[in-house]
Amino acid sequence: MKTSIATVSISGGLREKLAAIAAAGFDGVEIFETDFLAFDGSPAEVGRMVRDHGLEITLFQPFRDFEGMPEPQRSRAFDRARRKFDLMKELGTDLILVCSNVSPAALGGIDRAAADLRELGDLAADWGVRVGYEALAWGRHIRDHRDAWEIVRRADHANVGLILDSFHTLARRIDVDTIRAIPGDRIFIVQLADAPLIEMDLLHWSRHLRNMPGQGDLPLVAFMRAVAATGYDGPLSLEIFNDQFRGGSPKSIAVDGRRSLVNLMDRVRRLEPGLAIAVPDMPDRIEVRGVEFIEFAAEAREAGQLGTVLATMGFSLAARHRNRDVVVWRQGPASGINIVVNTSRRGLAHSSYVVHGTNACAIGLRVADAGATIARARALGAEPFAEQRLAGELSIPAIRGVGGGVVYFIDDALANVWDVEFEPAGPAAGAGLAAVDHLAQTMNYAEMLTWLLFYTSILRTSKSPMVDVVDPAGLVRSQVVESDNGALRLTLNGAENRNTLAGHFIAESFGSSVQHIAFAATDIFASAARMDALGFTPLEISPNYFADLDARFDLEPGLARRLQAANILYDRDQNGEFFHFYSRTLGEGFFFEIVERRGGYAGYGGPNAPFRIAAQKRAMPPAGMPRA
Repeated sequence: MKTSIATVSISGGLREKLAAIAAAGFDGVEIFETDFLAFDGSPAEVGRMVRDHGLEITLFQPFRDFEGMPEPQRSRAFDRARRKFDLMKELGTDLILVCSNVSPAALGGIDRAAADLRELGDLAADWGVRVGYEALAWGRHIRDHRDAWEIVRRADHANVGLILDSFHTLARRIDVDTIRAIPGDRIFIVQLADAPLIEMDLLHWSRHLRNMPGQGDLPLVAFMRAVAATGYDGPLSLEIFNDQFRGGSPKSIAVDGRRSLVNLMDRVRRLEPGLAIAVPDMPDRIEVRGVEFIEFAAEAREAGQLGTVLATMGFSLAARHRNRDVVVWRQGPASGINIVVNTSRRGLAHSSYVVHGTNACAIGLRVADAGATIARARALGAEPFAEQRLAGELSIPAIRGVGGGVVYFIDDALANVWDVEFEPAGPAAGAGLAAVDHLAQTMNYAEMLTWLLFYTSILRTSKSPMVDVVDPAGLVRSQVVESDNGALRLTLNGAENRNTLAGHFIAESFGSSVQHIAFAATDIFASAARMDALGFTPLEISPNYFADLDARFDLEPGLARRLQAANILYDRDQNGEFFHFYSRTLGEGFFFEIVERRGGYAGYGGPNAPFRIAAQKRAMPPAGMPRA
């Protein structure tokens, strides 16, 4: 599989773009005309730059408003083509994209367009170049790949072929199986882009909201299965118009791009085992069986404050590391929660503390096969992480995650880490908290698509539609990533406004991180009572919330009073009920949540978010005042 990306897909100048594209491991690049025109060097210099980076120019684009023009525009179009062919020879590429005409002056007719492309093919042959014809979803007469293929077929010229673009096909909901009838050798290049499903003007949708395969909602796997069935074996190229990407890091966007292509074709290969699909060899996406541990970085005084809060939630200091300043807090023996607090003065935890203060710097995931997980992650461009291990310590595979934190992978062979590296420190009593229900990771909104792709491409997870969480100071975008078995649930929260609670957390803790951890209770009322006896201070919710709750849900008698007494919020869907309460915020906005799901409730209490956030803001000290 040869991978390519259009220069329009990432930010920066042409030199910066090419460096990022090469570093990400692409084979080729589409030169977008605007990027070339803005460059201060000659076409030959651009060609040399591309080749010096180990890349090839897979396509020069776009060439607009060509076919079906009346005179004198038609003659001018052929004059423009000659100049572009000269330019292509200097650049060192042999393929140009001709997109279907959008000019009001364009004349319709399949045969007219085919005749124009046949004549252009003759001209291209004289220059030793090829012409690829693409149907724009908003074309004047041609807006469907089926019509574009019929024009190419009737042109019947070796130098004229079809260009398929997933966005133009899928945005118009054209049956992708119609692609299967096109001979693969007549497809000159395939361009790929995903997008969120939004009802809006096609041109605006295309120019501003495309994203990488797997980051949106379009059926890219079905599209590529149809393309693969044609026998096409040319480049797969990303053409992404996205306002967010234009302001992002060229390096990270390029890495996302290649990851998206490799993941997409791996998915296709597994669904079409009979087809010859060249893709890097890697294990399938890995099943997650649970959250094995959450590790906090802290210094001694703040670790003591964190320990005090954990103790009021029923956690006990249960184990100490044999070699390092690391302890483990646990609930009772039936609980699967391991909270690791690392106060070491060196290594990952110390570096993380220096930058962010006390924070959840690492997550350990229980997986079916740790070695296979790290192999897939590396094949998809994830950054490996390793620290020097001391005698008697296990080497646990890990990669860098959100905000520079670390994700560890533990399987059955590594599950004895608690016995090998730790010695017991005392029994754990507990407050009925059984497991980690979900983790909420807060990040700048511009990062959300990156981490969404990161989790869904490496692990056997799926994503939910994006929703808006209302904060009194603005909106926060939230999207859930979860495994089918419910063993891993992540809420990714993207903030743009630092006045929101999420934005404040990012700004004051200097980067993206885990902002809250939700523990699953077996009986939330019993847990609340036990934690109250231990001195836990819950987040106080407005009485107005509970007065309205009874009217909204027609609760059983007395339930609203019980909820209010314990500051427990409530939600219900068609499948079940959800109960949850919160700690006060710690530091710059971190907090804990206790939840209980009844029946088949699958949400996260989203309707209660505005009331929770308002209560948290009321409880926070004024600016300049010390925090507890």
